[in-house]
Amino acid sequence: MTFETIIDRVLMHEGGYTAGGNDPGGETKWGISKRSYPKLNIKALTRAQAVEIYRKDFWNRLKADTLHDGVAFQLMDFAVNSGISTAIRYYQRALNVADDGHFGPVSQKAAKETCEPDQIMRLLAERLEYISKFTNFDRFGRGWVRRVAENLRYGAQDS
Repeated sequence: MTFETIIDRVLMHEGGYTAGGNDPGGETKWGISKRSYPKLNIKALTRAQAVEIYRKDFWNRLKADTLHDGVAFQLMDFAVNSGISTAIRYYQRALNVADDGHFGPVSQKAAKETCEPDQIMRLLAERLEYISKFTNFDRFGRGWVRRVAENLRYGAQDS
């Protein structure tokens, strides 16, 4: 699976422009938020610009090209939805290593030694645990759970 296939999947979850409202990220387009990119004109952001941000600031930081394809997608989607550091920490929990938010040699070794289906299932379980603790789960939880349900389907297809 290529980065392009993975980012297409991720962007199917991320809608067009929103002015912010109740979103803690504020103004958002293609999942890129004003909170994370305060100098960026979010409203004018193109899909191609968003894809390049995701490649440079997410994909590369996650070292996603070193992972099983299905895991790369799951981790990328989690990072887009909840932040890179959060996604890495919960991925590390799924790998049973210290969750320090740094995808270093210990985490990379664990990823190489753990089969893809186990990684996907454990990561999605960690993600559900994470989102279930949000105080605004009653308002937004249904959408988050549907996103993870779709990712479970992808996980079955990918592994």
